[in-house]
Amino acid sequence: MSQPSSQPDLRPASSAPVRVAARLSVLAAASALAACGMMPDAPTFGLMNHGQPTSAIARLAPTSGSTVEGEIRFSEHGGDTLVEINLRHLSPGSHGFHVHEKGDCSAADALSAGGHFNPDGQPHGAPETAHHRGDLGNVTAGADGTVNVNFHVKNLALTGDDGIVGRALIVHAAPDDMATQPSGNSGKRLACGVIVRN
Repeated sequence: MSQPSSQPDLRPASSAPVRVAARLSVLAAASALAACGMMPDAPTFGLMNHGQPTSAIARLAPTSGSTVEGEIRFSEHGGDTLVEINLRHLSPGSHGFHVHEKGDCSAADALSAGGHFNPDGQPHGAPETAHHRGDLGNVTAGADGTVNVNFHVKNLALTGDDGIVGRALIVHAAPDDMATQPSGNSGKRLACGVIVRN
């Protein structure tokens, strides 16, 4: 019958204190780097960008007699704003597409949204010429009545006094001719949605 070993137990003790010490060393090193201005760039979330949203969305609902609906997303990228458009149930062809001054889609015809967003007092026009800040040109629906397109717009802030959050986005029945004042002869308002923080 074998006897219990009299040799001492040479297995290492728990490594937990070692892990804690290592973590404290890493935190100390990070603090030192930060003090020297050498910390690597970090994502700008919430408090780092003062809580301002970098993206927004408008969910368009049909006006009276229309079935047009969809979602439009906005996201800031440097000096540009990316506009991502997904619309359904349009007639094939071009349709005027604008940000309107009031975030109010309560009227059956969406006239409660007011005119085009125009804080600069510019005439109506094409996006590449003098134009209202809310003049986004036309979107073109395919044979299936959908629009799925992305494009970049300059000088279209999401927030601030001249921001589009809290305003309405409208798609129209007819093409915007980019010239007729004050709204490009775009016809009936087919769908309306208020732009909100995302």
